[in-house]
Order: sequence, then C-alpha cells, then structure tokens
Amino acid sequence: MQVGAALGFSGTFFNSIDPKGRLSIPAKLRGVLADKFGDELLVVTRRKDALVAYPASQWEKIRARVDAMPNGDAKDLVYRNRISPAVECGFDRQGRIALPPSLRTIAGFDKEVVIVAMGDKLELWSQAAFEAQMAADEQAMENMKAELGSLGF
Repeated sequence: MQVGAALGFSGTFFNSIDPKGRLSIPAKLRGVLADKFGDELLVVTRRKDALVAYPASQWEKIRARVDAMPNGDAKDLVYRNRISPAVECGFDRQGRIALPPSLRTIAGFDKEVVIVAMGDKLELWSQAAFEAQMAADEQAMENMKAELGSLGF
C-alpha cells in the first residue's frame, strides 16, 4: 500500500487540460484510487463553481442515498444538478481522464486546472475560481479561530 493511501486522497496539484478535455491525474492520486478504494474509474459531476470526482465505489454509495430519498422536488433537484451530469472517467495510458465539454463549461476550464484532494473525493477547479474560493475560505476561517486552534492549526 502506498504511503498515505489509508488516509485517502491528499494534496493540491496544478495541471493543464488539453484542447480535447484530457486532464492528467497525478500518479499519487491514481495509486490511492486503486489501493484504498479498489477502483479504476472516477465519476465526475458538477458542484458550485467546480467539478468533483469520486471513486466509483464512493459514487455508488452516494447514488444509493439519493435513490432512497422520497420522490419529489428535493430528489429531482439533486438528480438534475448532481446525478444526471455525472460521467464515468477511465484513465488512458498517460493517466488522463477525458472531461466532456458540458462539464468543462460548467467549471469554466480554460487551460489551467487545480486538483484538490479531499479524503474520499477530488475537487477540480479552474485556476481563477480556485483562487477566489481560497480567498473566501481564508476570510471564513477568520471566524473559526477557536475551532482551528482546537484542531491544532
């Protein structure tokens, strides 16, 4: 098992996306995907201002929870905005996933993409959106000084 695989995904990576929508996922993250989750696929969907990629096994758990929701507006909303846009992404020989134009447009991807590894998922951000989110996060963390201190930060 790779070092850190038991903890899940971690790290922040700056990569380029090519004109065909292929994004290289770092070998470290592909290793965690295989070692911790036993997966060879990522399921990528939208989130506000970015994309999020889940190991296929984690995605199935999420989808099962959504499917268990009572029929109605809330379930329809989640399906329309998170389940339906999702695509399975396998890796090519260079360790890249191919993102469809629909998801690239939602995330505002141009050339530079930031991959933020977050335990059991990966966030995929445009460079500009990531920088804006980090500035907002720093501001929000000013209100969390006690909580951060108790966590050791």
